[in-house]
Amino acid sequence: MAKTTETKGITSFSAALKTPVLIISLILAVAFVITGIVLPGFGDYMDATFTWMVSTLGWTFILGASIFLIVTIFLIISPLGEIKLGGDNEKPEYPLGSWFAMLFSAGMGIGLLFWGVSEPLNHYDWPPFGEAGAESTVHLALQYSFFHWGFHPWAIYAVVACALAYFSYRRNLPMMLSSTLEPILGRDNLNGGWGNTVNIIGVLATLFGISTSLGLGVLQIGGGLNTLFGWENSEFLWVMIVVVVTALAIISTTTGIDKGIKWLSQINISVAGLLMIIVLILGPTLFIFDSLTHSIGSYLQNLIGMSFNLDAAGEGTEGWYEAWTIFYWAWWIAWAPFVGSFIARVSRGRTIRSFAIGVMLVPTLVSMVWFSVFGGAALYSQHFGGVNLLDAVLEDEAQGFFALLGEFPLSGLLIAVAMLSVTVFFVTSSDSGTYVIGMLTSQGNPLPPVQLRITWGIIEGAFAIVLLLAGGLNALQTASLLGGFPFMIIMFFMIYALFKALFGELRDGSLPLERQRIYAALEDLRQERKLEEDVLSEDPLDDDDDQQSDKETGR
Repeated sequence: MAKTTETKGITSFSAALKTPVLIISLILAVAFVITGIVLPGFGDYMDATFTWMVSTLGWTFILGASIFLIVTIFLIISPLGEIKLGGDNEKPEYPLGSWFAMLFSAGMGIGLLFWGVSEPLNHYDWPPFGEAGAESTVHLALQYSFFHWGFHPWAIYAVVACALAYFSYRRNLPMMLSSTLEPILGRDNLNGGWGNTVNIIGVLATLFGISTSLGLGVLQIGGGLNTLFGWENSEFLWVMIVVVVTALAIISTTTGIDKGIKWLSQINISVAGLLMIIVLILGPTLFIFDSLTHSIGSYLQNLIGMSFNLDAAGEGTEGWYEAWTIFYWAWWIAWAPFVGSFIARVSRGRTIRSFAIGVMLVPTLVSMVWFSVFGGAALYSQHFGGVNLLDAVLEDEAQGFFALLGEFPLSGLLIAVAMLSVTVFFVTSSDSGTYVIGMLTSQGNPLPPVQLRITWGIIEGAFAIVLLLAGGLNALQTASLLGGFPFMIIMFFMIYALFKALFGELRDGSLPLERQRIYAALEDLRQERKLEEDVLSEDPLDDDDDQQSDKETGR
């Protein structure tokens, strides 16, 4: 397949303002912000929504996330993995190191810093089953942390990113979510009623997903300022943090991917990696390596059971799956249009196999190491070291990370470095989010207008403030569910459309030359086998008649 020309989309802010996707998305986003500000008891409504969704629709997230993982594994092991996300002769647009740094910073970022200590300690104190605080629960805490940050979330991202990259770079369609449904909607209807609906849902899901992460970042930065300077982690401080960091993200987003996002992502990885190495060296190093090895084995051994477990009979801890696994799967799905679009944007030129392996396996391994270092050090301090970190986590989950660092030499310096890492992750997530929403509301323009990016940056900040003031972490979790469920339905249609297009390439022979030769050879063997079967199946009486006829004619 020849190299395609990238579709430009809308290149001016004034033209974007005339499109239904931008107009309706802005109206709904602003309406949500105003409702959150003026409606009394808005936080109570959010809590009620969360309770209803996890109790009624929770099973759909469990089943959906597992299906997405199966689809990604199939893309890796099947012949479909040979297909390029672009022309057959294209090379990857970004080198491997920069690619990993960008997709990881956009895909996990703040969440790893927020939950790296707090989640394992929470599972240790409130496990899905078994006795809280027991030796076996130490391993279980890391096992489920691996589960929530492992294959499933990255498979969710991979499905959306692969579909977007394929239809954009190989089918020459604009990078819009509706483009992934081209085999269903038709090329002429991508900007029609259903196409616009898909894109609007993607924009709103992205806003909710990013706002959740930004809210977590605000809580953690506030916790760090409280630890370093004694500032009260109050609502006023949260608003100030959002304003400052959103301003930094808007400045960054005006520089584009090749400068702002790329450089910040590389700084992210360097700072977070340095912090992790310091904790690994100064902390319980042997326990960390032992825990990493043990927990990887437990995770892989129990992966299928964990993937489909919802404790329907009530044998485990009541409410645990609703509070953790269902929330996480909804959060990842709500993030999928954002992270998927961003990963697709930076993944041109890779085969589906190398893309899926890179997106799913490498970040999963990094997440395992991260939780083993920080979560393992926290669990060791809590269970064996006589240091009570759990009280800090139960009081304020944003404090867990800093409470652990406070136990090390030069704790002030380590906390300052952690604050820098959280801030940079915050800026990168907001920056990437404004970039992606800009693409979705400018008909797939890979370089959306600067004014459009600034507009969405401001709205993202406003969303985060409203959710924080409406109930903090609980409201952020509800936002993930609200954004995740409708987009999960769209993802199933994406899978159908992607497979329909990919298998169409198999039938048409639009594969790399080496794969075409293999299929041609297999087809030749199949035809030879068919001829042999046809000969053997001929009627013996017909052969006798033929021989008699040959004698009569002298042949």
